[in-house]
Amino acid sequence: MIPRGIAAFDLTGRTALVSGSGQGIGRALAEGLAAAGARVIVHGRDGAKAATAAAEITESTGVAALSVAFDLTDSAAVDDGIAEVERMVGTPDILVNNAGVQRRAPIAEFSDEDWDALVATNLSGAFRLSRGVARGMVARGSGKIISIGSVQSQLARPSIAAYSATKGAIVMLTKGLCADLAPHGIQANAIAPGYFETALTRPLVDDEEFSAWVRSRTPAGRWGDVQDLVGALVFLSAPASDFVNGQTLFVDGGMTAVV
Repeated sequence: MIPRGIAAFDLTGRTALVSGSGQGIGRALAEGLAAAGARVIVHGRDGAKAATAAAEITESTGVAALSVAFDLTDSAAVDDGIAEVERMVGTPDILVNNAGVQRRAPIAEFSDEDWDALVATNLSGAFRLSRGVARGMVARGSGKIISIGSVQSQLARPSIAAYSATKGAIVMLTKGLCADLAPHGIQANAIAPGYFETALTRPLVDDEEFSAWVRSRTPAGRWGDVQDLVGALVFLSAPASDFVNGQTLFVDGGMTAVV
């Protein structure tokens, strides 16, 4: 029977692995899933930071959260990390590919080192984690994979061509995951945030000229709050979205809808 009403958004009894969730947007996403009932595994490179975030999520939601630490840019480490998660909770019901980095420079000055860092974390990390977790999801016959993209998957700005390329690739990775995994009862979708106020974007928020541009360019007239992303993530993680697959949901205050 297909769940209806509020039950369609209930994540009680489900497990969720959220990459890069020791702080920032990932931390808010992990807490949002826990508040909806999911048992969350907080991931980060820094084990102490991930463990602290997990303890705080447990305290704030009353749902026990766990933590795991491994480097997404290291294929062997990803495999070992997934094996550790499976020992703790089995194959996650929900995978959120959130971890990402940013590098800025004009394209003529962009270094190989920065390009490689962006691709390694933003794209290869999501690919490796999806590949590893998908194996268990296929064997089980169900799962949700949600990757965090960006409005920059569709819109370009000076000095972030490489970042935009990795986020555009996330959109196509999502479609590819759908093509491969939908026959196995797995849904793969993406969320593309607009401009959000976080600790990492604080310098941009505090730049009044840039902030004024964001407000004027966004029909909603403001920066996003991380809580604006939680509802979209819960929807894509829950039974409510069981027939939604290969899609990118823009949570951007209308930025990509207007010229």
